[in-house]
Amino acid sequence: MRPANTTILLFLIITILSCKPKVVAPVPVEPTPSARQLEWQKLEYYAFIHFNMNTFTDMEWGLGGERPEQFNPTNLDTRQWARVAKEAGMKAIIITAKHHDGFCLWPTKTTEHSIKNSPYKNGEGDIIKELSEACKEYGLKFGVYLSPWDRNNEHYGDAKYVSIFHEQLRELLTNYGPIFEVWFDGANGGSGYYGGTNETRKIDNKTYYQWDKAVNIVRELQPNAVIFSDGGPDIRWVGNENGKANATNWSIMRRDEIYPGWPRYKELRGGHEDGTHWLPAEADVSIRPGWYYHASEDHQVKTLEELIDIYYKSVGRNASLLLNLPVDKRGLVHQLDQQQLMLLRTQLDKDFAEDLAINAKIKASNVRGENENFDVPNVIDQNTETYWATDDAVTSAELLFTFKKPTTVNRILLQEYIPLGQRIQEFTVAVFVNNKWKSVAKETTIGYKRILRFEAVEASKVRVSIKKAKGAITLSKVALYKAPNLLVLPKVTRNKQGEVAMHIQDRAIEVYYTLDGSKPTTSGINYTAPFMVKNPTVLQYVSVNTETGEKTEVKKIQLEYTKQKWIIDRVTSGEKAAAKIIDNDPNTFWSSDKNINKTQETVINLGEELIIKGFTYTPMQARFPYGLITNYTFLVSTDGKNWKKTSQGEFGNIVNNRIKQEVVFAPTKAKWIKLIANKTTGESKETTIGEIGVILN
Repeated sequence: MRPANTTILLFLIITILSCKPKVVAPVPVEPTPSARQLEWQKLEYYAFIHFNMNTFTDMEWGLGGERPEQFNPTNLDTRQWARVAKEAGMKAIIITAKHHDGFCLWPTKTTEHSIKNSPYKNGEGDIIKELSEACKEYGLKFGVYLSPWDRNNEHYGDAKYVSIFHEQLRELLTNYGPIFEVWFDGANGGSGYYGGTNETRKIDNKTYYQWDKAVNIVRELQPNAVIFSDGGPDIRWVGNENGKANATNWSIMRRDEIYPGWPRYKELRGGHEDGTHWLPAEADVSIRPGWYYHASEDHQVKTLEELIDIYYKSVGRNASLLLNLPVDKRGLVHQLDQQQLMLLRTQLDKDFAEDLAINAKIKASNVRGENENFDVPNVIDQNTETYWATDDAVTSAELLFTFKKPTTVNRILLQEYIPLGQRIQEFTVAVFVNNKWKSVAKETTIGYKRILRFEAVEASKVRVSIKKAKGAITLSKVALYKAPNLLVLPKVTRNKQGEVAMHIQDRAIEVYYTLDGSKPTTSGINYTAPFMVKNPTVLQYVSVNTETGEKTEVKKIQLEYTKQKWIIDRVTSGEKAAAKIIDNDPNTFWSSDKNINKTQETVINLGEELIIKGFTYTPMQARFPYGLITNYTFLVSTDGKNWKKTSQGEFGNIVNNRIKQEVVFAPTKAKWIKLIANKTTGESKETTIGEIGVILN
């Protein structure tokens, strides 16, 4: 039989334990996300599909006068779109159901300017239905873009059009299954900038479309869908079309100030620290310069370096990434775009292959109520619904990760527990290397997800220090990674003086090159600094991963004769920027004056007499090309007065393929050269030149 005093002692212990205060979750820091916003945050990376009338008119913004029969894809396959998106690691697709020209990709009852009057499937097609079914098949969420602006509809500008716009919205949200996002563009006829000379119907974007009714339609028909516009109400534009958020990026904003077409768009890039509503950023960007497919941009698909940088500055900066795929005239995602998408997918898989934090010992300077429900193992348990939290009064604290042995790291991923709000205002990351601490990051916001890149270090410890927060700290995840070196070829530039520079993305990548025609090897010349090449030379180079020995393919480029002595003798018009014609930078360009009824001539003094056997013309590389030379005459002179015509002809397909054009002729002496633009693209009679060069004998 148990002694009485023992029984009393056990009773007292149980009583004391039962009276211990219950540790509750931190009070939310308002504003906080809705259920639909939380589900959207988990998507992170998904596809925009710009495919509509503009695809077939080779425009970005149609004027509204296009004919439905112009819309005629030859091999459209929405299942290919969905398959590509799925294989690329995307989780959803948003389609331009109607762009500014008013052409509808579904057989709407609201207008004749739609797919029902096109040759596609003899007017029986419905691309919105086809894509929604393809997304369902591949396990992707489906969203729609509907332009409020309509340059085709005769009623645009009065109340009747608003009813038409709302009815189009109802059709899209009623007939095509679950919609995860409704995308409203801010461009409209009420803006002088957007309207231009082709739009005279001016409206007040803030009030005309009756946004309150549009929002209610979405809430009624698709209650789980988030609504995108400059001001949400659920998610916001990131304020640029580069796909990049600010390093400081709050998911909250003073939403009542904002509306589609809001002029203070720069504030959208970072949010408002004193925001009144949860309004996270979506970063939209195209994989090419334009949103719609243009064959002339086949050589301008974003590189792996560019795509990786976009990912880390969107998803890695508390935004979602909406990457546009311009479907081509066939109705397919172009093979060049597919190639870059898969390179990005492969690299991201490598970057985040192994979470090194799981193998570390973790210690926190404070744990909420010393309760295991809020303890540090929660940041590595792969469950974003659990989190480490501090006591209410503790708004600065540290997490210390200690490895059993020094470990190489160069990435850190952090996530706040956002159902309770975004709270962290300042934090730092330091690594313990060679018995001393080294700072690798000093940052501000975290939010749903923050990913930082830093130079690879072999650290025995990693310290995350939250310096300032709006309330008790809540972190649901901290992960550490060793991303491999980014094995890509360098970008090569050469200035007018002939200095060649190779811009290497990753410090751990070495580049070897040759100038004598031989194949570069690791026993050859290692690039360490810019070098001079004044004479025409073939440059060959290769990138090598110093850790694995992997190599890229050898790249070969022709370096032309240096333009150090060249001067612009004269141009017919546009003298101010003429030096760009010979600055050796194809990304800059010269433009003549507009509407000049004279043939544009460009005369260059080579500075010395040379024997040349041809010339080169590089067209402008800007997003919206104009004034490209299609028909030319080329002449040479030894005295600048008497001219000899060496060639005359056409730059075939230059509109669709804006690469450097090379024209060869019989070797001839020249100290002056003249390029005459006999015919150019566009209606304004401008001439543009990216670069002019010569081919030596």
